[in-house]
Amino acid sequence: MSQRILVTGAAGWLGIAIVKALLARGDEVVALDLRVTPALAGLKQRHPGLTPVEADLGEWSQVIDAFKAHEPQAVVHTAAIVGVALAADVPIKAMRVNTEGSVNLFEAMRHFGVRRVVHISTEETYGDFTAQIIDENHPQRPTSIYGLTKLAAEHYGRVYADRHGLECINVRTCWVYGPDLPRARVPKVFVDAALAGGSYHLRTGGDLAVDQVYIDDTVAGVLLALDKQHHRFDAYHIATGQAPTIDDVARIVRELVPGANVTTAPGWYLHGDRYPTARKGALDISRARKELGYAPQYDLRRGIEATVQAARAMPG
Repeated sequence: MSQRILVTGAAGWLGIAIVKALLARGDEVVALDLRVTPALAGLKQRHPGLTPVEADLGEWSQVIDAFKAHEPQAVVHTAAIVGVALAADVPIKAMRVNTEGSVNLFEAMRHFGVRRVVHISTEETYGDFTAQIIDENHPQRPTSIYGLTKLAAEHYGRVYADRHGLECINVRTCWVYGPDLPRARVPKVFVDAALAGGSYHLRTGGDLAVDQVYIDDTVAGVLLALDKQHHRFDAYHIATGQAPTIDDVARIVRELVPGANVTTAPGWYLHGDRYPTARKGALDISRARKELGYAPQYDLRRGIEATVQAARAMPG
């Protein structure tokens, strides 16, 4: 049965992918973001079930107006200042968007009787991993502003669940990648350099082992969490359960793009060349497999291959 789903951050990279997936299966989508981008406007022309809405989650009146006007039945919450470096550069804005914006959303849900929200969270809420692979019960001790704001949003969701009956489901992802990734991060930086015939050398961080999940698998996991009738848990890892190194990424790019000159050096990985990463590893996806039926379709090689093919197909 189709629903009317509110997607926050709908113009973002992950948000618009979720919007497309919901529309493709017949749901109505209220696509909320700060502005209606050309991509959203183009989708609207092809999908009468899409309603783009310009609103700021930080502005309570705008959030209330959106709920009142469009009466969503559930929410997928992707809106955020995303990334360790970006959030560290604008810590007050990150708090207002990631945490305060989430509280405004939960409050609007409470007022209008909307029960379920799937919140896109992050492995950054854990801080330093204490093992090579961790499950959802790992202590959450964030070491970054980004992780802190997302953990605060998770905890607010738990309070709203306890006090007001909301169902706030946290999908914790880890280094999502794929075509058109909007940030200069692995594997994008390697793929872009390789296809341009240039070179790219990562000065430090090549031996970092971290779970890296292709965007299509992420979207599939989000929809599974949205659709599950009864949840026993409020958090799921949507990742791969594997932790290849950054050097593994460079090696695969070299194999897929003959002549590619992309290399790494060992050492501590720096977000934005400035902020040291927390210790990483793999996210155990056993809970998502068992509870949601989640089964990632892209290992690292297949995901990078799809990313390379999409980049090659881009005009110009």
